[in-house]
Amino acid sequence: MDSDPEVLRYLYGRTRTRDEVVTSHANRMALADKVDGLGYWMAFGTDGGARGSTPPQAEDDGEFIGLMMLPPAHGPDQPDDPAVAELGYRLLRRHWRQGLASEASRELLRHAFDTVGQRRVIAQTMTVNIGSRRVMESVGLRYVRTYFPSWDDPLPGTEQGEVEYAITRAEWRAARPG
Repeated sequence: MDSDPEVLRYLYGRTRTRDEVVTSHANRMALADKVDGLGYWMAFGTDGGARGSTPPQAEDDGEFIGLMMLPPAHGPDQPDDPAVAELGYRLLRRHWRQGLASEASRELLRHAFDTVGQRRVIAQTMTVNIGSRRVMESVGLRYVRTYFPSWDDPLPGTEQGEVEYAITRAEWRAARPG
């Protein structure tokens, strides 16, 4: 995934070196330890069909599809609150537009609220990242704000800002059938 510039278009705008990936992975693992039950999961598919590894289980067979993320909120424009998680997903390009990010995100929301007991889940992306915004909307997150962080090396589209979407446990439960 980190060798495909299109997958990283709205994150880094370029591919990443092996050292950058190793450092990023170590940072992710340290962050995941802050709240029991939150973290990162790999998704796999077999027999031409997709099967996500549902938290907290992991699958170790089949084709790697992508990384599903539900760490504690941790960014400079995010709350420092252990009851708030950040939803994220990154898929190999050949698995885009198949509903896999939405399917995995719904499962991560269920996990966040029913298993971990989070109060709120947020998701952030560049305003111009329409695909990611559609996933957020399709799983019930609502637009909260547009903000304009300062970047050392801004990506194309940065001038339109970043957007935040969110859903609370009460909103999620109210939207569930039955």
